[in-house]
Amino acid sequence: MTSFNNRTLNTSPGNHNNQTVRVMICNGISDQLHDSSNDKMNHTLSHDGLHMAHGETAVLNSAHHLFRSDKRRYIIVKPSEHHEQHMRTMVLAASIADAAIMLVDARKGILSQTRLHCKIAAMLGIRHVVMAVGQMDAVHVDEKTFNTLVSDLNAFAGSAGFADIQAIPVPGFNTNDLLRKCADMPWYAGPSLPEYLDTLDVFDIHAQNAFRMQIHWVNQQNTDSQGICGQIIAGTVHPGDAVRILPAGTQTQIKTLLNDCNEIQVGHAGDIVTAILTDPAEINCGDILAAANAPPEIADQFEANLLWLNKNAMIPGRQYLMKLACKEVTATVTGIKYRQDSQTGARLATKTLNLNEAGRVSLSTGAPLIFDRHGKSRSLNSFLLIDRQSLETVGIGMIDFALRRASNIHWQMHELNKATRSAQKKQTPKCVWFTGLSGSGKSTIANLLEKRLYQENKHTYLLDGDNVRHGLCRDLGFTEVDRVENIRRVSEVAKLMVDAGLIVLVSFISPFRSERRMARELFSEDEFIEVFVDTDLEECERRDVKGLYAKARSGDLANFTGIDSPYEPPESPEVHIPTTALSPEAAIEHILRLLK
Repeated sequence: MTSFNNRTLNTSPGNHNNQTVRVMICNGISDQLHDSSNDKMNHTLSHDGLHMAHGETAVLNSAHHLFRSDKRRYIIVKPSEHHEQHMRTMVLAASIADAAIMLVDARKGILSQTRLHCKIAAMLGIRHVVMAVGQMDAVHVDEKTFNTLVSDLNAFAGSAGFADIQAIPVPGFNTNDLLRKCADMPWYAGPSLPEYLDTLDVFDIHAQNAFRMQIHWVNQQNTDSQGICGQIIAGTVHPGDAVRILPAGTQTQIKTLLNDCNEIQVGHAGDIVTAILTDPAEINCGDILAAANAPPEIADQFEANLLWLNKNAMIPGRQYLMKLACKEVTATVTGIKYRQDSQTGARLATKTLNLNEAGRVSLSTGAPLIFDRHGKSRSLNSFLLIDRQSLETVGIGMIDFALRRASNIHWQMHELNKATRSAQKKQTPKCVWFTGLSGSGKSTIANLLEKRLYQENKHTYLLDGDNVRHGLCRDLGFTEVDRVENIRRVSEVAKLMVDAGLIVLVSFISPFRSERRMARELFSEDEFIEVFVDTDLEECERRDVKGLYAKARSGDLANFTGIDSPYEPPESPEVHIPTTALSPEAAIEHILRLLK
């Protein structure tokens, strides 16, 4: 901890000559993940580390190396191009970098990989970008070639929100070429790469913005004062400053500031500090301490720019995990405004985002998030989307603003609730969710179960997949996007019915685990019973009362589950019904025991 505190003290704006700047190096020399012709360049940067100080290295799926100029220390972060999770390491590197160096081969021009790297850098709040144009000797150090590349760079990166974009010609990509200013380019009057990096004021934006601090630890000193530990992510703070604790909104004052057990009179962005508060308050790890007169916003619905990084398309309506600063909540893309063409920047209509596509989306989160608009606080603006099953990072984005409806809609409390309604009916409300292939027997078993419950004077309702598509979901087809929205709507209806005190039976193919999990999480513990009606595909095709499998096999029916659209069987359902070994009547008895 001491070494970390010392490092952050040295990175404060007031100690300019001892600042540590993190620089990400991106290989834009080849569109291939690995090009053997670049082995020399990869080896040089990864192992030499641009004059690595004292041989220090740290590897977190990326290469981290130190070097020192006359004015500053630098941490060079180079995402591993050989790693199978290359995109994840790129996101990791960009999330901690202050500046990015894009390596561009003068012979090949700006490739799609460089465009993608620039998007990632912009999405994760990097404000300074250098295009190091190498192999200039191969084009006879031609000024026209260089200027053309500069124009191309400004054309696609000029609107990305970078504070500055600098192009620097270099003869090649080995360490010496990157660090020196080439003498045989008299037409170039700009800085060398080290000269440019030494002049970057990477802390100016953080210092100018209002104070923000992520709370990592709460230490109750005594009944009169309270200490909280965390990192300042924007602005400055002094003893005596009025601050607000979010999301609670409690206002208090900084009594004392400590850094490594020493009292300090000012805390800067990047510093790890302990703040002693004058008034004890309810504080949790992950909360934000902010300037009282300029607090960040809180909302659960946003408009954002999103870059998709996964081979599986982004599906509106599907739940993902959203990580913003210290908080991680469920999130759903509720709509796509447009997709942005990577070459022209044109806004195109779309229903989904595919790998490396960027677009404008609406987001809804399972809990309110504390956020800042773009340019105010990097940590409270850039976010990650994570797949809930694989836990892979599938998207990155920036929040633009909170949707107005997020603050205008409030939950209305009523005197009668689920408990009073279920007591009136003398039953425990449940959602029994039947899932299985078409023709597996879901509707048959659900119908028999409802008849038994009716005979026992239970209040029920059966939601059947085909019936719902005649009304509530008549506008939906059978694409993956439409299937996700179909289950979302039905899940919300089932939740309302359970709130009314009913036992609701839901009979839907519901092929995806992620949507069944989303449905389950709408209900209280023990309210949701998943029933897997397990019939193999061959038997379902043999039954094929509706003739759907025959149409799917002949190509007349697209996106049919089990044929050209996947079915993901439940991993741990409450009830498993192998229909070839268990009769519908026996299955119903098993379900009834769970309902009592």
